[in-house]
Amino acid sequence: MLADLGVSFHHFDDAERGFSFRADGPLDMRMNRSARRTASALLRELDAPALATIFRLYGEFGKADRIANAIVKAREEGCGFNRTSELLEICRPFIDPRKEKKELAQLFQALRIEVNDEMGALKAMLVGALKVLRPGGRLAVITYHSLEDRLVKNFFKTGNFEGRVEKDFFGRSEAPLRPLGSKPITPSEEEIERNPRSRSAKLRVAVKL
Repeated sequence: MLADLGVSFHHFDDAERGFSFRADGPLDMRMNRSARRTASALLRELDAPALATIFRLYGEFGKADRIANAIVKAREEGCGFNRTSELLEICRPFIDPRKEKKELAQLFQALRIEVNDEMGALKAMLVGALKVLRPGGRLAVITYHSLEDRLVKNFFKTGNFEGRVEKDFFGRSEAPLRPLGSKPITPSEEEIERNPRSRSAKLRVAVKL
């Protein structure tokens, strides 16, 4: 089984989907457009601590509390957060100009992950893959950010998402998978030059025992 966790280029490049800060569009971010909750609804409904947790956990953003408080304040003053430009206007005072693209990408990533429950979907996929693979079967997963990679790495090494090593009575590991290689496979400089969007990709492979 091969799982590529990358978001479709078409999603990022279509301003009407709201995935990117590079163009103004509806603040949607749903992969499945029949899903109920959009990024706009999330920003209108959640309190500051919940928003800060999302930015910190899924975006690994240092100023999560300050941005969350600014969003709630803007909301109280009538901001509907219907457009990506509205979110950018609130967030920019807290963004380091030298790291603008990186930090805005982190914020948008955090919202996208929460809207689509991407971590929950990844966990369900890994557990499901383990059930259907036969012994000797291989599971290959391509991740694109550290949160995904950490979950996959832990699951491949220990069979759980916390990285908790469990052993039997004789001290033998009970992990149901064996990682192939100690490090992930990453794109070469040549591949990154041809396809810059591959620069953050990591491929891990494990075999079912």
